[in-house]
Amino acid sequence: MDKFIPVLLGADLNCYNVARAFHEEYGCVSYAFGRYAIGATMNSKIVRFTAIPDFDTDERMVETLNAFAKEHEGYRLIVLGCTDDYVSLIVRNREKLDPSYIAPYTTRELIDDITLKEHFYAYCDKYDIPHPKTFIHEKGMSIDGLPFDYPIIIKPSSSVLYWKHEFEGMKKVYRAKTKEEAQSVLDAIYGSGYPEKVIIQDTVPGDDTHMYVLTSYSDSDANVRMMCLGHVLLEEHTPKGLGNHCAIVTEYRRELMEKFKAFLEEIHFVGFSNFDIKFDERDGTFRAFEINVRQGRSNYYVTSAGINIARMVVEDRIENKPFEGTLFNEKEIYWRYIPDSIVKARVSDAQWKKIKEIKKAGNATSSMRYKFDLKFNPKRRLFVMLHEHNHKKKFARYYPAVK
Repeated sequence: MDKFIPVLLGADLNCYNVARAFHEEYGCVSYAFGRYAIGATMNSKIVRFTAIPDFDTDERMVETLNAFAKEHEGYRLIVLGCTDDYVSLIVRNREKLDPSYIAPYTTRELIDDITLKEHFYAYCDKYDIPHPKTFIHEKGMSIDGLPFDYPIIIKPSSSVLYWKHEFEGMKKVYRAKTKEEAQSVLDAIYGSGYPEKVIIQDTVPGDDTHMYVLTSYSDSDANVRMMCLGHVLLEEHTPKGLGNHCAIVTEYRRELMEKFKAFLEEIHFVGFSNFDIKFDERDGTFRAFEINVRQGRSNYYVTSAGINIARMVVEDRIENKPFEGTLFNEKEIYWRYIPDSIVKARVSDAQWKKIKEIKKAGNATSSMRYKFDLKFNPKRRLFVMLHEHNHKKKFARYYPAVK
C-alpha cells in the first residue's frame, strides 16, 4: 500500500474525530491547517495543527498545501475539509493542488448546486424525500400569507456565505413565534450583507430526540459503500452551536437508508455526505433538513460503530478495493462528547435505561476520551476536564434540565 498522510482543514471536533479514525486504523498522525487553534485539536498526540490567519483564502490554502507536499515527497496526501467553507476551498482549487493530493469529493457544480438549501429541497421533491414545508424568501419580499402557521424556522440557504457576514445576535437557525419576530430576523440577516435567499419553514414538532443523522461514503464511481444512521438524543443549544450533535445512539432503519442511497447514486455523488433528518410524529415521516457534502461534526459515532471513516477513504482511493456492496450499519452504539450527567438529565427514563444497557454491553464511546491521547499527556487531560465542565455550564444556561 502506498504511504499516505491525512491532511485536514479545520481544527474543531470534526477534525479531531477524523484524526482519531486515522490513528485508530493506521496508527498515523494527521496534519491540520486552519485560521486559528481550537481546543479540540490542541496538545494532541494524533494531530499536528498549524494556524494560518488567512488560510481561508484560495491563494494561501494552495500555497500552504503545495509547500507541505514538497516537504513530504513520496507520500499520497488525503485532504479532507472539516467545515463547509474548507470543502468549498478544496473543491474550487483542486486542479491547483500538487498531484499527490487525493480530494475525495464530487464535482464543484454539484456541490454548489446541492448545498443551497432551496435547491436541495427541489432535489427532495424530485426523488420523493419528505422535507418540511418550505417558503423561499428573497430580500424585500413580504412574509404575509405564509403557507403554514407560526412558530416558523428561519435559516440561510447558503451556510458558507452566511457565516462570512457576522452580526450581533447571529444564530445557526432561528425560531420566530410571530410575524414581527420573523421580520426582525430577516432584516438582521439581509442587513449583514448576506447575498443569498433565506429559507422559511414549517416547524416540525419534537425535541432533540426526534432528530436523526445519516452519514454515507460514496466511492470514486459513486457507489455508496457505507451508511450509518444515528438517532440524536441531545444537541447543543448555544446560539452558534444550535443543532450540533452531543449524544447519539445508532439505529438500523434499512428502508430509510435505501431511499437516500438511491438518491445519492442517482445524482452520481462522490465522497462523504451527511443528512440532518427529523421524525415528524404528525404523519410518521422522516423529513430531510439539509445535506452536508462532508463528514459531519459528530462523525466518530460512525467509526465507533465499527465503520472507520478513514478506512472508507483509504480502501477506495489508496488501495483501490473494488465495490462489493453497501454496508448498512446494524450495530447499536452510544456516542457522546459531553458528560453522561448532562445526557441523563435531559432524556427520558426509558432512553437513559437504553443507554445504560448499551454501556453495559461495552458499546459506548466518547470522542474526547481517547486513551492514547490522554496517557502521559496532562495538558490534554486538563483540556478534556475543562471542556466537560464548560458544557455543564452551557447546558445549564441554554437548555436547563427539566427533571
